[in-house]
Amino acid sequence: MSNENPNDLKYTKTHEWVRDNGDSTVTVGITEHAQELLGDVVYVELPEVEASLSAEENCGVIESVKAASDMYAPLDGEVTEVNEELDSEPELINTAPFGEGWIFTMKLTSEDALTELMDADEYEAFCQE
Repeated sequence: MSNENPNDLKYTKTHEWVRDNGDSTVTVGITEHAQELLGDVVYVELPEVEASLSAEENCGVIESVKAASDMYAPLDGEVTEVNEELDSEPELINTAPFGEGWIFTMKLTSEDALTELMDADEYEAFCQE
């Protein structure tokens, strides 16, 4: 199985991906693997802008035709933007999970925390466990 997970991203055990934007902010979404498990996404409950989140804190819900799944903050920080496109087009998470289906951005409390997340190879191995 080829690794579908972009190498420039970091990953969590709860299947979020994290893109370092280079300015102490990150963009967060859910992985290809997660959206495949969920099936067709029908609704996304987004975190509040300016919400202060702790790593692994529940910060939203992704509802699909199969189930509702909690979404977790990958790191400590403050939500700076949410993808409002998902209000009208939640299926972007299915069609472009690493692109237009991004969920929110956050300003990190500590950029060093990024090193604690898995890289693409580690995440791939984790998914196969």
